[in-house]
Amino acid sequence: MAALSQKHDVFQAIADPTRRTLLRLLADKEMPVTAISRHFPISRTAVSKHLRILADAGLVKERKVGRETRYRLEPTPLLELKEWLSFYERFWDNKIAMLKHYVEHGEEHMVDNGDDK
Repeated sequence: MAALSQKHDVFQAIADPTRRTLLRLLADKEMPVTAISRHFPISRTAVSKHLRILADAGLVKERKVGRETRYRLEPTPLLELKEWLSFYERFWDNKIAMLKHYVEHGEEHMVDNGDDK
């Protein structure tokens, strides 16, 4: 369950491609904002704003080390996203099964299931 103190939900937080890249960057190691900023063509202030949104959603944790703040991925809130997406896996699995059947047996053996999408 999402914490009540979160200002942004996980879906809002990952909607931006820069924030998704930040999460990937922080997946393997803790980093200060100065090191993170080197990976982006945007200002350090803009990176800090993205990190704040991720922190508000619980997706990154910050830790003070001396005068710098270091960030690391907190993957637990991504479970909400995984659970939401798992519902739709059955549709993808069906499409893959249909493609496999088509490749193996050809078009004449395809059964019309009424799904033209």
